[in-house]
Amino acid sequence: MAAGDMVLLSASDGDIDTSDQCIVFGAYQKAFVVNGSNLKIVDLINCKLTHAELATPHAHGDVLTQATSTATMVVDHTSSDKLNTYGYVTSGTFNTSNEVTGSGSGTAFTPSATATGCVGGNAPHWTDWVVHPDGASGSLPSIAYLGCLYRGRCVLAGNPNYPHQWYMSRQNDPFDWAYTANDAQSPVAGNNADAGELGDIIRALIPYRDEYLIMGCVGSIWVLKGDPAAGGVLQEVDLTKGIFGFDSWCFDGDGNLYFASYDGIYMLPSGFGPIVNLSSMVLPEMFNSVQPDTHRVTLDLDRNNDGVNIFITTLATGGNSNYFYSLKTKGFFPMTLPADCAVYSTCRYDSLDRDYEGLLMGCTDGYIRVFDPDTTNDEITSTTQAIDANFTLPVVQSEDGNNEVKLISETVTLSGGASSGAYSDSDGVTMEIYTADDAETVIEDIEDSASPLHSETITGSGRANRIRDRAKGGAVALRFQNSTASETFSIERVSADIREVTKY
Repeated sequence: MAAGDMVLLSASDGDIDTSDQCIVFGAYQKAFVVNGSNLKIVDLINCKLTHAELATPHAHGDVLTQATSTATMVVDHTSSDKLNTYGYVTSGTFNTSNEVTGSGSGTAFTPSATATGCVGGNAPHWTDWVVHPDGASGSLPSIAYLGCLYRGRCVLAGNPNYPHQWYMSRQNDPFDWAYTANDAQSPVAGNNADAGELGDIIRALIPYRDEYLIMGCVGSIWVLKGDPAAGGVLQEVDLTKGIFGFDSWCFDGDGNLYFASYDGIYMLPSGFGPIVNLSSMVLPEMFNSVQPDTHRVTLDLDRNNDGVNIFITTLATGGNSNYFYSLKTKGFFPMTLPADCAVYSTCRYDSLDRDYEGLLMGCTDGYIRVFDPDTTNDEITSTTQAIDANFTLPVVQSEDGNNEVKLISETVTLSGGASSGAYSDSDGVTMEIYTADDAETVIEDIEDSASPLHSETITGSGRANRIRDRAKGGAVALRFQNSTASETFSIERVSADIREVTKY
């Protein structure tokens, strides 16, 4: 598959409950799909050999060799009905004419069909996620809504019948879940491990490389350090804060964890320093009326813009209120998307071709979208929509709150090069001036789209002529806006003559 191409796995069509929570994580050149009772695999590497039902399946790690063709394959796993054997081909090409024998006790067979998988040019295999059909590999959880990879183990949790429980496969073998084994790579479940199970409902599994696994719960946060079958320990990180949902977190490049809790956005520093509430002072009501059963809260690192995208979406309608948290300025910038473009899920896609690299966003209407700095309108399902870009400078008030401030004049410098220069110029912008007795009224007027005291449109790059719009009041604010289709604006500098005057 070339960069940018999308391939439909036809066998998966209708095999996932898209109305239910679904998580996909990668491991061993496969994608593991965790969707309640639907546990599936997208196999991107193995060859599939179809045959008659085997009396004895070939064990994980057995080497299969085909007579005459001398093709060889290392066995990964066998389907539960013993009709398909999957493995990595190390040499040659299997055919449907010659017998295949294994290095272990598995039954010899002659393939009735071969499918080489995407490495050989075919579509990836879509299979059920099952255990080895040898009777000694335990069983997967019957239901799971959370999944990840940690220290070579597939980790599952989120079983509604056992919401505090977590499960891990054998290290380097996602098809062995026999928790009774007793070795350093043994499969592990919380209730039979020294690390122990939790006393809280698990909402998120957050692995950080192979160093630790954070388990975010409804009202607490825990961390598993090391391997639970080889001396790993489960410790509390915080017993007063929880994590909103399975995708409500992300790491930055320094290992700091950002996550959404019920009362705001938090940062857990690398090394487990004190948790910091980033939003309490500026957005104290950020998550008012936001509930896990009606909303999706997704966080993802925006590498291109050095910040964290925070998407808050109403599942039923696509209504959304989102923020960009700048790691440079430590400020929150609100953004609202068209309902069709509301974000339900995100995935970072890395590609050798930079044209296809970026943050992919799964949206309400089923489309996958990206933020494109060269596109000046939002592209919704069947048309485009102008972007309403605006910002308000900090409200100006008197020093002691008793006097008034008086705005005498304003000068705005738009970004861009000189006339006929090589650099692109900013489009025009409308400057609006609001005044009131106090700052709260000014902000309410702006939020309610009340008529401003003055409104001026500024065009042309560089420094514009001085504007002598005067205003006086207990508080004064300048707002800049452009909602014209296919236009963008950038401001280099705003200066104003503002004086404090005695209020009579």
